[in-house]
Amino acid sequence: MPTIILITGANSVVGYAAAKVIASSSFEYYVLMAGRNMTKVDAARSELEASGTLKGKLFSIRLDVMHESTIKQAAANVEKQFGRLDVLINNAGVGNRDPDLDTRLRANFDTNVVGPALVSQAFRPLLLKSTNPRSIYISSGSGSIERAAHRTKQVLPNAESYSVSKAALNMLALNEKIDYGAQGLKVFVFCPGFVVSNIRGSSKEERSGGGMAGDPDVSAMMLRDMIEERRDEDIGKFIHRDGIYPW
Repeated sequence: MPTIILITGANSVVGYAAAKVIASSSFEYYVLMAGRNMTKVDAARSELEASGTLKGKLFSIRLDVMHESTIKQAAANVEKQFGRLDVLINNAGVGNRDPDLDTRLRANFDTNVVGPALVSQAFRPLLLKSTNPRSIYISSGSGSIERAAHRTKQVLPNAESYSVSKAALNMLALNEKIDYGAQGLKVFVFCPGFVVSNIRGSSKEERSGGGMAGDPDVSAMMLRDMIEERRDEDIGKFIHRDGIYPW
């Protein structure tokens, strides 16, 4: 029986890398690549399928974390086609640093907190139909309150609302563990690290972090480890590449 895995924001960066690494690992993996722009999702899926490295199967699914109707429809489609979900990776996110505080707070919270909350709510009944359900939230080390307590300045200008949104996401994940852990739901929070990403901007310099950013495939391999029970000692913890972050 295949393992059904849904990844939000799967057409780029960590989501794309996760789809590639996971689907290349086993014939038993069915990876549902979810995103708001189906042209981009389908293009990403086609690119991976053309690589010749896949063992598992890829599926495209429309899901915009900013619009609850698309979330509910995606959940209904997954239930109709597969009857359950084994792994949910809440990956979609933004890093809005607009000069206006109200704008950046709302943008970051809507996508990084409200969106994942609604996605988890919609797909949780399908996860609980799995014999080994896993819920993974993609966070950031900047969301660690303990780590922030030792900072003397912001890492980037206007970045505080992003950090606050990720701290809120961490609490969302912890509450899911508290409420559903006894029903077998295994919850992880994961910081993929400083990787090549468009969350910092669209230019090559911004995406690469001035050439300092790492390969998202490495982060994707860690996600695969969580799926394959190699990080079960860290259920309910805030995982990063080199260990565990404090909350």
